[in-house]
Amino acid sequence: MTTATQPPIADAKSPIVIFDTTLRDGEQCPGATMTFEDKLEVAALLDAMGVDIIEAGFPIASEGDFEAVSAIAKATKRATIAGLARAIEGDIARCGEAVRHAVSPRIHTFVSTSPIHLAHQMNKSQEQVLEIISRTVTQARNLVGDVEWSAMDATRTPLDYLCRCVEAAIKAGATTINLPDTVGYAVPAEYEAMFRNVRERVPNADKAVFSVHCHDDLGLAMANSLAGVAGGARQIECTINGLGERAGNAALEEVVMAIKTRPDALHYSSGIDATMLTRASKLVSAVTSFPVQYNKAIVGRNAFAHESGIHQDGMLKNASTYEIMTPESVGVAKTSLVMGKHSGRHAFKEKLKDMGYVLGDNALQDAFTRFKDLADKKKIVYDEDIEALVDDEIGHKNERITLASLAVIAGTTGPQSAEIALDVDGALKTFKAEGNGPVDAIFNAIVTLVPHNAVLDLYQVHAVTRGTDAQAEVSVRLVEGEKQVTARGADPDTLVASARAYIAALNKLMVKRAKLRPDTLAS
Repeated sequence: MTTATQPPIADAKSPIVIFDTTLRDGEQCPGATMTFEDKLEVAALLDAMGVDIIEAGFPIASEGDFEAVSAIAKATKRATIAGLARAIEGDIARCGEAVRHAVSPRIHTFVSTSPIHLAHQMNKSQEQVLEIISRTVTQARNLVGDVEWSAMDATRTPLDYLCRCVEAAIKAGATTINLPDTVGYAVPAEYEAMFRNVRERVPNADKAVFSVHCHDDLGLAMANSLAGVAGGARQIECTINGLGERAGNAALEEVVMAIKTRPDALHYSSGIDATMLTRASKLVSAVTSFPVQYNKAIVGRNAFAHESGIHQDGMLKNASTYEIMTPESVGVAKTSLVMGKHSGRHAFKEKLKDMGYVLGDNALQDAFTRFKDLADKKKIVYDEDIEALVDDEIGHKNERITLASLAVIAGTTGPQSAEIALDVDGALKTFKAEGNGPVDAIFNAIVTLVPHNAVLDLYQVHAVTRGTDAQAEVSVRLVEGEKQVTARGADPDTLVASARAYIAALNKLMVKRAKLRPDTLAS
């Protein structure tokens, strides 16, 4: 083999081709199968956000996969549509049929090259594999003008033999050469060196685009992808949310935002609309029923959330102290200050201000003390918890309704009824009502005694502890126009807990009706 002189790799802003394989490699993740309609929806979004190449599936795998790839090829307006095919004549023919209607069709064919694969999976010699490469790549090129060839398990393939395979594939007509880290084995320095060496040693290397495809078995998929680019690759194969076999693939959103955020170190560009990343993440998570881990980079729930008091204080002074990109840049509405036991007084005050509460110093300190007590008991303190901390104080001082007594008749014979006595503004009122079940009867009686137009938006019961004698905790949410209140009631009797929760919500609603905001607590 002769040695080639390679042209310079990149200018200051070398474009990177984004090859998304969510619909193919991502769907191979156990349990992540998508329906026909799901695939079309995901493909449409990938096309809209600027993905260059969409690997739509493995047409030979099933009739459903063939139909999905064909439909995506027909429907996609801009992106190249690729189908995957083994280095088998039947696979390649089927793939060519599936992608032929695309604006820009591609056949992506692959064959193993590593000694361990040749010996234990293919039972082929190196020379036999070289012949297979030449024959099948030629077949694919006769069907479409754009052929990608992959050396499966490239990172465990001897360099000399890998170069021979690459040279044969390009000679047969491959326009893209993918050298995947199929088993997530490589480390960045050796992956970069592999690309650099192959590009320098293969005579016709300048006639093809080189591609990376990295798995995350050692948590190095993203680092290896960028290392491969540093070695001369100009296509990155990735998936939304890093979905893929075993530990997954390099995540598209991480690739895009690394390039966008660090132009000083990564002199590349991509055509992806980054503001659509969160939307894409949520869609793929929904259609595959695979949740995104909370601390997932870029699109995780905590990616723009801060709980540490020091971090929150810095964020309130200048967001760039702890955020290297804006949430809006990836399609997230805003930064979230998660209130918990690590939050400081400054963040708590700002949170109250955002919620419409302005407290005097004494009231703020009282509320903050109660907040810390609650945070010691709960992992996350939600906005409604904080609202309750302050509104409850007013509610207790201005509590207009209290439960005096409750008697309920329930069972299979019916009708279910409830007789309730309430102290309303100091006057004892009693009423007996029927309902579609005991809880409905209780709420009907309360509405009669305290008329209102609020809608019951939530009724939820759970046991505080185990066993049949567990205390029941009931949550009730009432919505009246723009006003929304949530309250809880607890009692060993679930029906009593339900009445207490509903009454507590009514008391809060009356506070809001009277516009008694927490600033009235300031002294």
